[in-house]
Amino acid sequence: MITCFLKYTIDPQKISEFETYGKMWIDLVNKYGGLHHGYLLPHEGANNIGYASFSFPALADYEVYRNRMVSSPDCKKALEYAVQTKCIISYERSFMKPVFSGNKDKAKLPV
Repeated sequence: MITCFLKYTIDPQKISEFETYGKMWIDLVNKYGGLHHGYLLPHEGANNIGYASFSFPALADYEVYRNRMVSSPDCKKALEYAVQTKCIISYERSFMKPVFSGNKDKAKLPV
């Protein structure tokens, strides 16, 4: 399993727009074979940082998702929304291997 972890620098005056953007992607990632773990919005501390994470069974599955995004009208709409609202200033994307528990059972994505 691979988890994509995103750190966003967002416009603190556009947190509502960033939340709308996040809700779009939660459904899209889940629709295209991933498991979205949600978005984290600023609450206390830095007012311009947001996070998101989602997992795929393997990096190859993430690549399939990325290729499908290109032709998806809904994905294009979500990306255009971020550009139009200018809610995202920048982002960092990292891929990590998650650890969910100490026992030998591995977490599995729904198929």
